[in-house]
Amino acid sequence: MPPFSRRDFLSSSAGLSAAAFAAADLRVAAAQHAARAAAASTIAPTTGPTPPWSVGPFDDLRQWIAELERRGLVLRVRDVDQDAYEGTALMYRLIDRFGMYFAPTLVMENVKIDGVWHKGPIITNHFGHWDTECLSFGLEPIPGDHVATYYKALGRVDEFLKRGQGGAFPTAAFTEVARDAAPCKQVVVSGDAIDLRQFAFIQSNPADSTRYVNTGSVFTHDRELGKNFGTYRCEIKGPRLLGVNPEEGQGAWQAFMKARERGDKSVKVSIALGQDPVTWVVSSSKLNRAKADELEVVSAIRGKALKVVRSETNDHLVPANSEMIIEGEVPLDQPMLSEGPFGEMYGYMGGKKSANFWMNVTMITHRHSPWIVNQFTGVTRGFPTAPLEQIALVSLKRFMPNVKMLHTPVEATGLCFVSFKKQKPGEALEIGKRIAQIIGIAKIIVMVDDDVEVLDRTQVMHALGARWQPQPATAIIPEMRGMALDPSLIKRPMTSKIVIDATRQLPEEGGPKTYQALNRAELERLAPEAFNKVTALWSKWVGKYRPPGV
Repeated sequence: MPPFSRRDFLSSSAGLSAAAFAAADLRVAAAQHAARAAAASTIAPTTGPTPPWSVGPFDDLRQWIAELERRGLVLRVRDVDQDAYEGTALMYRLIDRFGMYFAPTLVMENVKIDGVWHKGPIITNHFGHWDTECLSFGLEPIPGDHVATYYKALGRVDEFLKRGQGGAFPTAAFTEVARDAAPCKQVVVSGDAIDLRQFAFIQSNPADSTRYVNTGSVFTHDRELGKNFGTYRCEIKGPRLLGVNPEEGQGAWQAFMKARERGDKSVKVSIALGQDPVTWVVSSSKLNRAKADELEVVSAIRGKALKVVRSETNDHLVPANSEMIIEGEVPLDQPMLSEGPFGEMYGYMGGKKSANFWMNVTMITHRHSPWIVNQFTGVTRGFPTAPLEQIALVSLKRFMPNVKMLHTPVEATGLCFVSFKKQKPGEALEIGKRIAQIIGIAKIIVMVDDDVEVLDRTQVMHALGARWQPQPATAIIPEMRGMALDPSLIKRPMTSKIVIDATRQLPEEGGPKTYQALNRAELERLAPEAFNKVTALWSKWVGKYRPPGV
């Protein structure tokens, strides 16, 4: 497919194919399970080397965007006035129109920032679409079936966990290359020539404090804690001054605090920007549970050694095919600086912080005409969620084997949907309370029967409306550790939580003696060929019809 044009996406006819709508409309429970079983069967056995990718692996951001564009998942716009916040408004409109899981990757070719036109591209939402869940791990998505696509990605993650040890991802060697073989070293800027503001970093929201670098992988190395890289927002405070904002408990925060406790005066860091897709997934998802070198985790997932290069002013090894590397020092013997406000993941403005780590930038290396990635935090889906959800699911099943599936919707942070096979009265609330303890971000835990697909919001809402009795199938937890960025908190990071038992209530739980059958289930049982016949006649009866607004 050709890339979507501005007209395509802003008209009422673009986005999803008629075949996709037909598949979604006609999919029944049996077909869903069959598709997922078929997808899982494509995964290789757990012994031996990582199976080769059917797509990729992608060596850099540019290959990744080219692949998305080849699949028709990219919208390019030429001139965007970000001083008028056109890029932000356009991304909101795309999410409004297509939803968080189907909106395109947005490539802005020229962007006006602080009165100056910058040649881009600036890229955003490069992992928004459902299909990127599979593509990130080298798998072909299931055409027209995002649910089966997601389960296929979960199966791939599960294979990696089985190849690792103790529920961790496996590792494989990376390859260090010379600086003249590293695209991120094509241009070297040092000293007074450094000016972060000359690059196309934008201010995403007029309520943000300023422009931000918000998609970098921040590399740290502590002699006690080991190596780490993670993604944290970085406020541009001046030409050579950059905020570094790890939240309490995150990898960089632990490294900075440990160094400060030892009396170290500073910590050297490198920030990689415009990373290859797997490095971005690892940086954003916290997949490393065994203190392994995360660059080796990237190599193992890729099934191909990641090329790395040594930084100019420190010993950090960084992905050689990155678009840009920012190097510097975080002082620990000087006062911290204020930071923010900044629009955060809940879709609400994060308040101004009085004390924040910051770094003196000592070197910038980059490709010729570097590509810049911006995350409209709280607007778009930032990274694939299959890795984190599969890790959580595997962990839960060790002591709750009847749990089937867990899903935390990105567009509704704080919600957690869990399907399981109920075996005794009161079990849903019992399991839900344990999940509330384990998963900090889960504030509203909705427990459903194993016949409910938790990836289907309609099915979950239907179960909530038809199977839940607020009394007695509800448990409120007055205080428990939550997510510090939750705008509703008063005593951070503590929150109250609720567990909702939206399963069919057993008689012992106060439910009816007999639960009525679902209408659709009865249709499938008593007229099993009806859906197949409609599928065969779909083109004749429906053709290219599409309701207004779809």
